[in-house]
Amino acid sequence: MSVSLENVVYTKVPVPETPAPAVPVDITAKTFALRHQKVVDAMKADGFDALFLYADREHAANFGYLTGFEPRFEESVLILHADGRSFMLLGNESLRMQAYSQLPVTAVHVPHLSLPNQPMGNTETLKELMAKADLRFGMSVGVIGWKMFSSTIEDNSRFFDVPDFLMAPLKELVGAENLKNAAYLLIDADKGVRVINGANDIAHYEFGAALASDRVRRLLGEIEVGKTELELAQNLSAFGQPTSVTTICATGERFTNAVVWPRAKAVAMGDKFSVTLGLHGGLTNRVAYVARTPEDLPEDVRDYVDVVARPYYAGISTWYETVRVGITAGELYAAVDAALPKDKYGWVLNPGHLTSDEEWLSSPVYKDSPVVLKSGMMIQMDIIPKVEGYGGVNAEDGVALADKDLRDQIKAEYPEVWARIESRRKYMIETLGIRLHPDVLPLSNLAGYLRPLLLCRDCALKVVR
Repeated sequence: MSVSLENVVYTKVPVPETPAPAVPVDITAKTFALRHQKVVDAMKADGFDALFLYADREHAANFGYLTGFEPRFEESVLILHADGRSFMLLGNESLRMQAYSQLPVTAVHVPHLSLPNQPMGNTETLKELMAKADLRFGMSVGVIGWKMFSSTIEDNSRFFDVPDFLMAPLKELVGAENLKNAAYLLIDADKGVRVINGANDIAHYEFGAALASDRVRRLLGEIEVGKTELELAQNLSAFGQPTSVTTICATGERFTNAVVWPRAKAVAMGDKFSVTLGLHGGLTNRVAYVARTPEDLPEDVRDYVDVVARPYYAGISTWYETVRVGITAGELYAAVDAALPKDKYGWVLNPGHLTSDEEWLSSPVYKDSPVVLKSGMMIQMDIIPKVEGYGGVNAEDGVALADKDLRDQIKAEYPEVWARIESRRKYMIETLGIRLHPDVLPLSNLAGYLRPLLLCRDCALKVVR
């Protein structure tokens, strides 16, 4: 059932106090072995003899999922055979990383993958170097870049988001007709191997999700008129952990002069304000106004809380109360659309998507989606309304879905992680009035918490029935 606008109130609400995790949980050798086996089983089931998995600095999560590390600045290729053998094509500065791979591999030095103007020093063609990974003509090879293509009017299986300098010799080596886009094996929102996480995976990713939310919470507590974006962005420092999206700290109009990073621009009363920090495991975003009361806002948007923020909160509360194991993603979409009608509030993207090392892995949440939400999925609550004439509002955070068996496993193996999850659930249920299903495990310390007027630090939205 949808949370109605009448149930949403703007009132005194304490800031959530769940502490940030102190240290990350590493992925275990057992989990890496299971990941590899799941991928091999999937490729066998679809008749692939080998997978050709490309990675670069920006698109490395599929590679890291199997190896434990990502290319730092070069490009790399992981080649998996259905019989379990694995090869890595590595450039000059990544070659030594083969020794640290969690997946046993045979390395092939491919200078073509190195940075511009580095020594080539090879006497073999790229095709000949690829052949060292035992790729042969006639083999059925799945090519994995970083995304699938969803066009219904073209043959998506023949779209490859891999550089042509690699695809051209690969086509010669195995035959163009034997290549198929196989990213779906890993990231398809229904059947992809990576969309289901175990206890070790969730404990690992909780670190990044919780840390991102903690740093955003810290920034929200420091917002003052006169402080610059640069000063405020210092609060987003997160132990040097890898980010999954561009970090945003913007006051007033965003991206002026095409600058997307924090600037030396000072906060002014009545400004729109946006902050985003995404780490591996989850992203936290807040969009609101810099104000203590509605009277601090420009005159034509002083009804912002009632016209934009309260309806939005009804929508996100409905999302949190609806999501659970066993429903279809289409049901989740319909619940959001009932509470926050798309035609009126202007959201256009999927109201929720899967997350992992990437901010957006893929999404099962679309109109009439038949995809059943499963235990082990990690999902971002991500609804972006647009109401003409008003600044935006956003409170994006992530949850994991876990049935009783998975919950019991997390509790037994990672009691500190479980304690933080229980603390977040208690806050959302008892303080914010959001009725969470037992399957829903908040990974963010700020899940459900929204201050539409940022300078009223003890005020927020909540559900009252």
